[in-house]
Amino acid sequence: MRIHFLGTGSSAGTPVIGCDCPVCSSGDAHNQRSRASIFVENEDTGILIDTGPDLRTQLLRAGVRKVDAVFYTHFHADHINGIDDLRALNFLNKRVIPCFADERTAAELEARFRYCFLPPDPGWAKPSLSMTTITSAQRLGSLELLPIPVLHGNLPIYGYRFGAAAYLTDLKTIPEASYALLRDLDLLILDCLREEEHPTHVNLQEALAIAARIGARQTLLTHMTHDLDFYQLQASLPPGIAPAYDGLIWEA
Repeated sequence: MRIHFLGTGSSAGTPVIGCDCPVCSSGDAHNQRSRASIFVENEDTGILIDTGPDLRTQLLRAGVRKVDAVFYTHFHADHINGIDDLRALNFLNKRVIPCFADERTAAELEARFRYCFLPPDPGWAKPSLSMTTITSAQRLGSLELLPIPVLHGNLPIYGYRFGAAAYLTDLKTIPEASYALLRDLDLLILDCLREEEHPTHVNLQEALAIAARIGARQTLLTHMTHDLDFYQLQASLPPGIAPAYDGLIWEA
């Protein structure tokens, strides 16, 4: 299995527009974070998690030519607003792309982007997607994705487990029942917004506590703001935990 970290940034991305802080001004690629998303490959199956506003650039950088399905964590703009860029994949592969989400997210996507869920036109000139509401594991080719309920503040959203890896972004708390779904992980990809406390995201201290409880063999932090410098954060973390960065590829 191969996981492409398409984006590891928060809703504003880094650099932040109009900001001259040391991280935004550093010019180092590890501190240039597009909106959070991953692409998971296993054998001949490729699954995209979320379609943020930077999707076109992300897919070009990763060399993605086919997406077998899209799984959505939730309906906030930084996780869905690149949906129109899926039309290039429809045109290239001449097939409808299935999408999967919880009930609220599915309804929001179908309302906001109705044109994407209409029947495909003859020239595949617009996004052509289908939507399935899920509450349980879904198998696509050689990959099975299990939704992991978490809370983004008070909003119930999904993380996902696939094999011995899990992706948990935009969370503040993990329900007790969900911890049981996160045992024996080789990789945990975990939200870590900043050092200061936040009402709807875990901060660094909370992320480290969650990582310690789950006990994955490796934890990679994502969805980071410009408050976190890559190298300073990397130097401060305990063994087995590291910040992710755009373009990172993890393989098992």
